[in-house]
Amino acid sequence: MADTQMLKFVSVDRDMPEKRMPNLRRTDFREIYGEYAAEKAAEQAGRCSQCGVPYCQTHCPLHNNIPDWLRLTAQGRLREAYDLSQATNTFPEICGRICPQDRLCEGNCVIEQSGHGTVTIGSVEKYLTDTAFDEGWVPAIAPKVERDESVGIIGAGPGGLAAADMLRRAGVQVTVYDRYDRAGGLLTYGIPGFKLEKDVVMRRIAQLEAGGVAFELDCNVGEDRSFEDIRAAHSSVIIATGVYKSRDLPAPGVGAEGVVRAIDYLTVSNRKSFGDEVPEFVDGSLNAGGKRVVVIGGGDTAMDCVRTAVRQGATSVKCLYRRDRVNMPGSQREVQNAEEEGVEFVWLSAPKGFTGDPVDGVMVQKMRLGAPDASGRQAPELIEGADYVEGADLVIKALGFEPENLPTLWGTEGLEVTRWGTVLADFQSHETSLPGVYAVGDIVRGASLVVWAIRDGREAAEAILNRLNDAAQMAAQ
Repeated sequence: MADTQMLKFVSVDRDMPEKRMPNLRRTDFREIYGEYAAEKAAEQAGRCSQCGVPYCQTHCPLHNNIPDWLRLTAQGRLREAYDLSQATNTFPEICGRICPQDRLCEGNCVIEQSGHGTVTIGSVEKYLTDTAFDEGWVPAIAPKVERDESVGIIGAGPGGLAAADMLRRAGVQVTVYDRYDRAGGLLTYGIPGFKLEKDVVMRRIAQLEAGGVAFELDCNVGEDRSFEDIRAAHSSVIIATGVYKSRDLPAPGVGAEGVVRAIDYLTVSNRKSFGDEVPEFVDGSLNAGGKRVVVIGGGDTAMDCVRTAVRQGATSVKCLYRRDRVNMPGSQREVQNAEEEGVEFVWLSAPKGFTGDPVDGVMVQKMRLGAPDASGRQAPELIEGADYVEGADLVIKALGFEPENLPTLWGTEGLEVTRWGTVLADFQSHETSLPGVYAVGDIVRGASLVVWAIRDGREAAEAILNRLNDAAQMAAQ
């Protein structure tokens, strides 16, 4: 018998949750999308075509069983839908908010390819988990058996937290070490509240703490604790530090006051949202209020910066990117949101240097797109004689991130890295060149997506559990 709740894509149009008006949302850091009502979530989930080869699932790094939990949502079986989404994803409410669905699941939806508009997968995923928390369907972490083995995790970002969750549920003792005063990594201090409100992150961290995960915060490995001490204290160690070294711009005037790194700017803004005392915000050095702001870069971090500057009350916000809109690496949805909020994009433009100290302008070179480079993208070429100066009081460099040199930083011998400086780890188990030491997320992949870090953390936890179980079985023989 046919499922009458599904296959409605021919009669029901795609409909995202209501988005707050730009003039309202640009004045605060609340999330810009509202929630679905139950009927709307069911209606949108019912647009799924239930295709035989679900490209949404295969293009999701976690391979979430998207068609089945969409069907359950359409049928009103929300608790079962949540349980299914949680089975493969440690933090579905976070992925539903910040995953670039337009490049992953939704961008590969079959009905999108046929011109009907993709299923709103991310919004339904967010709705399911928020509903589950509201209804009390999210169980506490309560291992059936406690184990003696312990795992130390360096880094409290998404990869480290995903591993901590899986290991703790299996009864393993877990300690997470992090350099910041709050757990969450970039979820806490990198991503602005208008994309991911902080109580959503803190709720998950509270769940981990209540479930027995220990956090040792304000801990700089290599300074406050040595890597070897951590390694000696645990059965296994997971390196999940992320990449925090900002790429710089070798240009005249780059050291001027008012030319700042994106990570510093976003961290200060997020600390302000927690109510912290932030001197760099108060003295104006990392505060866009009343300033002409220029952001350099075209990725998602650049989008976070321009939209933050708008909310801080900048007089103007411009984004310089050396390619055109089509070749921009950031989410097109984020570009649209930024434009709605008043950001001006200056395409085919690259910085040549900076004027003034404190900075008062960016020397801009105009570009055109030439032949494809090694990656297949069209390479930007300089247009001679088209330079000009763009006035600016605050310049934010959002040029991407590189890994820190961990072997040197930690004084560790034998930890192999790639020629890019990322930690070398096995593709499946995530074990490094040091026995019993694993690495996950951006410190292995380079700057990447939260969803990939979650996948890596889950896989490393599974590999560690398999090793611990094998060792326990051998000891029992």
